[in-house]
Amino acid sequence: MKKKINYFYIVLIIIAGLILVSIISLSLGSVNLSPYEVVKIIFSKKDMNNSLNVIINQIRLPRIILGFLVGAGLSIAGVVFQGVIRNPMVDPYIVGISAGAGTGVTMAIVLNLQFSFLFFNTIPLTAFAGALITVYIVYNLAKTNGNVPVVTFLLAGVAVGFVLNAVMSFLMVIGTRDLQKIIYWLLGSLSTASWYDIKLMIPYFLIGNVMIIFFLKDLNLILLGETHAQHLGVDVEKTKKYLIVGASLITASVVSVSGSIGFIGLIVPHIARLLVGPDHKKLYPTAAILGGMFLIISDNLARILLAPMEIPVGIITALTGGPYFIYLLRKTKKEIW
Repeated sequence: MKKKINYFYIVLIIIAGLILVSIISLSLGSVNLSPYEVVKIIFSKKDMNNSLNVIINQIRLPRIILGFLVGAGLSIAGVVFQGVIRNPMVDPYIVGISAGAGTGVTMAIVLNLQFSFLFFNTIPLTAFAGALITVYIVYNLAKTNGNVPVVTFLLAGVAVGFVLNAVMSFLMVIGTRDLQKIIYWLLGSLSTASWYDIKLMIPYFLIGNVMIIFFLKDLNLILLGETHAQHLGVDVEKTKKYLIVGASLITASVVSVSGSIGFIGLIVPHIARLLVGPDHKKLYPTAAILGGMFLIISDNLARILLAPMEIPVGIITALTGGPYFIYLLRKTKKEIW
């Protein structure tokens, strides 16, 4: 009972922090507002064409929501990959999956393959195809006698990521007309966030999450050892594939609207694990909320550090995550789980 109460309070504090950070974020900008004014504008149904209303509801609010979804999605993907590979040094960015999704988006831009059908759009679809092909290649390159050694998986991911970055550079050379769009994906930014972007990525985001939630219990059993999990009735390889596809779909959906934002999937799951432990039923929602809050804070820094110029948020997360990755590398001889 004590553990449940502790977990409840931890989540409550994190949610309160998320709400506070979001309100502060809505207050910041070229037009500074008080938190009271922000809340009043959001819940007001009068004068929807008012300039302050437009600034909050059409510019800042979708950016905050998209920032939360992107941060949450990358954190969830990090949780899944770290659980499947059973190592906290894995995330979608490091193993090349973000690069695969980015390559898919870049190809769609250069080849002008952008169109919508019902609630789906080809940009997230090409991002998913790129992510899925990448994870398939990396997984099979690293697979040795039915096992996937962590070091081999990381090296395969880095190698494939380098190749994909070269492909994106080549596409930039031949697609100079779309150079600005491509650079946007490579650096990672929320500067053009809109309600349309949220509508664009949400179907893929939800489908990926549903796939993951369904297998959280099995993922917990896999952490105890694959042989033990098999004895308890878990189809380990099938579970891994579903989880990887779900995480790849989430990664693709967020990369398609924000570009390549690295290291969130590395930092946040580790912090969440320190707070609530390795149980994925607790780790999954905690990491999602923390990841969303982390990216909102990073985006605020990107907006205000060199104002009026805006830094791509991917640079902020890389400057934070890079040193942390080095720290984890130095701790590899210690038991982290």
